[in-house]
Amino acid sequence: MSLADLVDRNAAAAPASAALACGERRLSFGELAGRIARAAGWLAGRGVGRGDRVAVLALNDPDTLVLLHACARLGAMLVPLNWRLAPPELAWILADAAPSLLCADAEFAAPAADLAAAAGTPRLAFGEEADAGFAAAAPAASGEGEDADPVLLVYTSGTTGRPKGAILTQDALRANAVMSWHMHGLTSASRVLTVLPFFHVGGLNIQTLPALWAGAAVTIHARFGAAETLAALASGAVTHTVLVPATLAAVAAEPGFAAADLSGLAAVTTGSMVVPDRVVAPFEAKGVPVLQVYGATETCPIAIYTRRGGARPAGSTGWPGLLCEARIAGPDGSECPPGASGEIWIRGPQLTAGYWRNEAATRAAFAPGGWFRTGDVAVRDGSGAFTVHDRLKNVVISGGENVYPAEVERVLLAHPAVAEAAVIGRADPRWGEVPVAHVVLRTGASADAACLDAHVRAELARFKAPKAYLFAESLPKSALGKVQHHLLRERT
Repeated sequence: MSLADLVDRNAAAAPASAALACGERRLSFGELAGRIARAAGWLAGRGVGRGDRVAVLALNDPDTLVLLHACARLGAMLVPLNWRLAPPELAWILADAAPSLLCADAEFAAPAADLAAAAGTPRLAFGEEADAGFAAAAPAASGEGEDADPVLLVYTSGTTGRPKGAILTQDALRANAVMSWHMHGLTSASRVLTVLPFFHVGGLNIQTLPALWAGAAVTIHARFGAAETLAALASGAVTHTVLVPATLAAVAAEPGFAAADLSGLAAVTTGSMVVPDRVVAPFEAKGVPVLQVYGATETCPIAIYTRRGGARPAGSTGWPGLLCEARIAGPDGSECPPGASGEIWIRGPQLTAGYWRNEAATRAAFAPGGWFRTGDVAVRDGSGAFTVHDRLKNVVISGGENVYPAEVERVLLAHPAVAEAAVIGRADPRWGEVPVAHVVLRTGASADAACLDAHVRAELARFKAPKAYLFAESLPKSALGKVQHHLLRERT
């Protein structure tokens, strides 16, 4: 079986049942299954088959989900591209993934045309072109896709300054879905609102795909808007949604929040960073349970969570998922006792199969026994509940987006005036954290914050650009020449 067969089973049982809604567009399960079959036929007719990649640069759109299932049917992989990235970053990913096709919506038609031309990759435009192409294609009701085939190639920024493509198989997505059902209590009667972007596993895999495979209806917003999200939640037509802490806070800050009736919500799910109580409290005060989920791109992402109807010790992130294991490991890899901090290791069927064309990174990410090293620090209590409280990796999580200092430092050091650079996180009431750059200029060179900011924004996404540039004569270093980030934090 492929993941496309899960949609087919729901279509066979209830073809007229609502599957997807996005703006004025509506697809029943019967229509969704038919479009997937035609999309698979269209892709196959253009030579896409097992192991090939199909990239998508688009706001949230039903056809991203159509193409994912079409790829699953053929044994191919979908590569969702982060539209917040700068053109050089996207060009690097396309060169690494080498897709057979780049699909784009109208919002990104121009950059997609430039990227495709530079890479020599054929393009498909969402909308009329896709509609006509799929309608004319012979449906592919079956294909070569199998459980163990890779189906998602999701790029996550690497601590070495270049992104890594995490390979997720159809089996991994299916195991992740089982844990989502267990966590949220999803059934065919559930109604899910998706506002997180599909280029993250959080937007695709925490609720969207699991809900579809449960036979539930999913409403998609092309992009997050606080007012639009609040209106949807207050409409009574939504039972579940996922919001990162920054978007959770934005919805609670909307003028109409206090008067909004959220009684139709079974739960709101949040995660992606340490979740402050202050962003959870406004929803809980209205009687809405707020579930927490912890994971990473490499864990699909569901790994540790609190469950609908279950208990949650104060501040806790939850317990290991239904199908996976989690442990707290010390520096030597031995398991830490309750109450002791250590690195979170995860093992289970939802884990990545490795990094695309990067065997060294794959080996480094896994410990003996198949344990994935998350690089995150937590403590486990006597009940087995985990509380995430720090990170081993020097990553800044700003508004739910990972900002890796090494990546920003690489760009800063390419500026002719910069001799040294170190980027760290600074607490921020709105975004949780923001990146701040400590910069040492070359002797005789000059550059101000505006100059460096323009340089960074030309190469990287806006959210990765430092929010402040602090100039210094030198950076504190250890005897081995490594920058001492703990001392820089005292300066920030």
